[in-house]
Amino acid sequence: MDYQKKLLKRYVIAGIFFVLTTGTLAHFVYGWTKQNMIAGLFSPINESVWEHMKLVFFPMLLFSGIMLWKNKKYLPCLLPSLCAGILAGTAAVPVLFYAYFYLLGQDLLILDLATFLLSVLLAFFIFYSSARSCQLRPYAFCLCILTITIFVCFLLFTYHPPSLGIFTEFAA
Repeated sequence: MDYQKKLLKRYVIAGIFFVLTTGTLAHFVYGWTKQNMIAGLFSPINESVWEHMKLVFFPMLLFSGIMLWKNKKYLPCLLPSLCAGILAGTAAVPVLFYAYFYLLGQDLLILDLATFLLSVLLAFFIFYSSARSCQLRPYAFCLCILTITIFVCFLLFTYHPPSLGIFTEFAA
């Protein structure tokens, strides 16, 4: 059990740095690739809140795949815990953004960065807490389906967004 706890802590710390780094870099990938359509599926193509949710979702999904591949036998509750973390961190982006935007009436870069940081920290807190307790194991199927649904929505709505506020581009 002690080995599992140490392993989990190491992966949480590594994961936070991985997601913060790759999420930050992902913000620029679409521009760096000269608006490559494939790159746009996984990185923001504009300054909408929806597109910025990708900065948490896809890096954490990639990290989760690596974690599952390497540690599934050592950490039995990984899959539902990772899905819960991904979903919580991704959902935190619009919640935090709209909360501060509503209070201040404007978009501020420093608070956008804080939103990203807090969303990543929340994602890994949820992951760590639930991986240690295994309480989400009965919900693994539902959490996986929700994660896959969000994945598909990102693919569909990147180039064909609905007419909703979350898809509206904010001034850069």
